[in-house]
Amino acid sequence: MNLNDEFVIAPPSTPAVRVHGGGLFPVRRIFCIGKNYADHVKEMGGDAKSDAPVFFAKPADAVVVGDVVAFPQATDNLHYEGELVVALKSGGRDVDVARAAEMIFGYAAGCDLTRRDHQAAAKKAGGPWDTAKGFDQSAPIGEILRADEAGDMSAARLSTLVNDEQRQSAPLSTMIWSVPEIIIALSKLFALRPGDLIFTGTPAGVGALAQGDRVAIKIGDLPECRFSIGAHG
Repeated sequence: MNLNDEFVIAPPSTPAVRVHGGGLFPVRRIFCIGKNYADHVKEMGGDAKSDAPVFFAKPADAVVVGDVVAFPQATDNLHYEGELVVALKSGGRDVDVARAAEMIFGYAAGCDLTRRDHQAAAKKAGGPWDTAKGFDQSAPIGEILRADEAGDMSAARLSTLVNDEQRQSAPLSTMIWSVPEIIIALSKLFALRPGDLIFTGTPAGVGALAQGDRVAIKIGDLPECRFSIGAHG
């Protein structure tokens, strides 16, 4: 590639998430982990801890920082999954525990929106989860709180409310794979980089959303992730 060549179309803008107190965090990639709370594993029909973390991805431009998420096309079964999100300020391959902790820029409350009908079909066929997880506006996220302001997130609790009714509630300490363990495992599969986001899994209590529903995800002292479901996009 000749770096002096001009782009033949305008390059896309960089997706970004607001940082609490000011500034924007540029998003490079979005990694997600599945089956990270035992109660959710059982809820989805599983019965045992995986031998290794189960990962999937969303495109960077799936992040939503506005107040309204359009109900996605091609589904009648949209589900919320409240999650802790980790934002990385540095990266690497095959990192150790100490390095994993140093890589964290901050934390946010987020939601892994899922087309559950597509996921069920993919599971049955043994196919990929791309259409179930990686659709437009599938990653609403609140402002990122810097790690030195957030403190020890393992002592925090995650709650998801739909129309002011609590649907999910679990301490982050019940995650099967801790945040450092997730980062270490990911770094054995990918070269992690600054700007990566990691959705760390959801507890039991996931459920369907309809147009007009209001969602709030609360985790400790993090800024809340709040959005409503709008008309079909």
